[in-house]
Amino acid sequence: METNLAQSLEITRDRAKYDDSVKELLADKQILARILKYTLDEFKSESIDDIINNIDEPEISKIRIEPGHTNTTDRIRKQSEEDNVPGEGKIFFDIRFSAYAGEEQIKVLINIEAQKSSDKNKLHYHLDNRILYYLGRMISSQKEVEFAKSDYDNLKAVRSIWICMDANDDEDSINRIQFVQDTIYGKDMSLDNIDKVQGVIIRLRRNEDLSASKNELIAMLEELLRKEKLEDKKKKLAGKYGLKMNEDTERRLNTMCNISELVLEEGLQQGTIKTLIDLVKDDLLDIEIAAERANLTVEEFKVLMEKK
Repeated sequence: METNLAQSLEITRDRAKYDDSVKELLADKQILARILKYTLDEFKSESIDDIINNIDEPEISKIRIEPGHTNTTDRIRKQSEEDNVPGEGKIFFDIRFSAYAGEEQIKVLINIEAQKSSDKNKLHYHLDNRILYYLGRMISSQKEVEFAKSDYDNLKAVRSIWICMDANDDEDSINRIQFVQDTIYGKDMSLDNIDKVQGVIIRLRRNEDLSASKNELIAMLEELLRKEKLEDKKKKLAGKYGLKMNEDTERRLNTMCNISELVLEEGLQQGTIKTLIDLVKDDLLDIEIAAERANLTVEEFKVLMEKK
């Protein structure tokens, strides 16, 4: 039992390293610029180079994975990526940064989250509720930072973009959450600022053997996160999607691919699943948690248990 638990802890830590490398890669300004251009109206008419030049340095955090299994690595930065309100728990944003749009250089506060799933049954909550909570924190934390006292007209727009990675073959999509004005009685009011709060859900497909998505952003992100040789990935990202293989981008790609090979490729992946199966059979781990850690559905995990 001690051996199985120790292996499980090691695997969890390795998976956390992989998750951190994914966040680092998504925080590359070339990637961020494309996410902004193809999801947010403020940036859709701007060139990729202009968007890159108008992005502040992203802040990346290490998040708590689960109770008792905390990633204890020091966070890269410890500023606005954490909001701490007395009486509430701490939350850690994956990626946070400011970007400036249009000729007037309007400041927009942006949060990007890398999320394994959008499925309520896996998350045990509705994702839209969590997005609304994050947006609320991004709004409320601006007081005495972006504006003071009652100067609410200096409130900055907030955008929370969630990249979810377990959609079915035909479920690749981009969905937006936003306020909509509805006049219940009488003449319409002019409410010009209700677009300050928006959430976006980008759903990537978990099946890596599919043809490229018809949506350019989804196709790029699926290629970016696909498990394949580094040189092949670099050629596709540069040739199809115009990414420049500069030193920083290559470093981030190399880190993710190396950790992916270490943690997720066939040898260690089989060991991971075997350990999880043993823990479930020994009644030391719930099958739902084991399936989530293996990035499988419960049904898929049960099939593997029958084969072992």
